[in-house]
Amino acid sequence: MCAVFGIIDYNCAFTTKQREKLLKVLSRECEIRGTGATGFAFNTKDHLTIYKRPLAAHKLRFHLKDDTNIIMGHTRMATQGNKSDNRNNHPFPGKVGGTEFALAHNGVLQNDFKLRTEMNLSKTPIETNSYIAMQLLENSKTLSTKTIAAMAEKVLGSFVFTILDDRNNMYFVKGDNPLVLYNYENYGFYVYASTKEILDRAFIKLGLLALPHTDILATCGDVIRIDNKGALTCTQFDTTNLKTQDYSCLLSHRYWCKEDMEEKQENSEISELKAFAISMGVLEEYIDMLLDYSYNPATIEEILYYPRDFYESIYELLGYDYCGDL
Repeated sequence: MCAVFGIIDYNCAFTTKQREKLLKVLSRECEIRGTGATGFAFNTKDHLTIYKRPLAAHKLRFHLKDDTNIIMGHTRMATQGNKSDNRNNHPFPGKVGGTEFALAHNGVLQNDFKLRTEMNLSKTPIETNSYIAMQLLENSKTLSTKTIAAMAEKVLGSFVFTILDDRNNMYFVKGDNPLVLYNYENYGFYVYASTKEILDRAFIKLGLLALPHTDILATCGDVIRIDNKGALTCTQFDTTNLKTQDYSCLLSHRYWCKEDMEEKQENSEISELKAFAISMGVLEEYIDMLLDYSYNPATIEEILYYPRDFYESIYELLGYDYCGDL
C-alpha cells in the first residue's frame, strides 16, 4: 500500500528548515506503506518541480527553497511498473492548457489498458497503472474540480489522488482508500497523510501533536480543493462505479489483452494487501478469512494498524471472545 502525505503551509508558519524536518519525519513514518520509491512535488518562484527517486524515504536527501511552502509527497509500494525506471514512480508531471500539475496516487487502478484503447489515448513508456489518471486529465481542456471529478468517475479500482498545480492549489480526490487531513487554522497550515496513525506518530516525534487542530472528514466521493491562501472548498463525484465494483470480475477486464497475466495476479489490490499484512506479522490465511466474510480490503488495511481490533475481528468470526493482551 502506498502513502500520500504533505503540508500546505499557506501562512508560512514554518521556516524552510522546519518544513524539511517535518517532511523528513512524516515521509519516514509513511515507509510503513511503501519503501520502493519516494517523491515530492512543490513550486518555486520559477516552476513546478518534481523530485523523486527509487529509494526508501529514509535514504532520500532533498532540500527546499525558501519560497516553497506547499509540498506534496508519496512513498511507493510498487505493484506494476519497475521502480528502477524513475518514470514509473510518483508524483507524475502533467500539463493541460497552460497549467502544469503533479499527480500522486494511492491504490490500484484496474481499467487503464481498456481506457487507453477506448479513448484513443497515446501509448506511454510509463508502466504504472496510476498514469491513466494523468492522461485523462491531460485529455481535458482545463484542470478543475469538474474535470478531476470526471476523471475519478472513469477509473475503476481503489484510489486516493493528490494533485498540485503550478499556482499552489492542492486537490484531494477521495475514493475508497484512506486519507486524513488536519487543519491547524490558528497557525495557518494543513497537513495530511494516508492514515491517522502516520500523522499522529510523526507529530508526536515533532512535538506538535498537542497543537489544536480540526480533522477534515473526507468521505468517498469528495474532491477537496485548498488554494494557496488556505481556503477549502469541496465538491463530489459520482461513486456508482466504486460502489458496484466486483474486483474479481475487474481483474479479467484489466488484462483483457494480456491473458498470460491473469494467472500471475489474482487481484493486484488483494495481493498488495497480503504483502502489507505479512510485513505486519499477520498470516495470509487471516486476510483470506476476513475477505471470505465480505470485509472490504480498505477496512482490513485500517484494522491491521491496530492489532487488538484485528484479532478481535478474527476471534469474532471464529465464535470466540478475544481476551488477549496486545
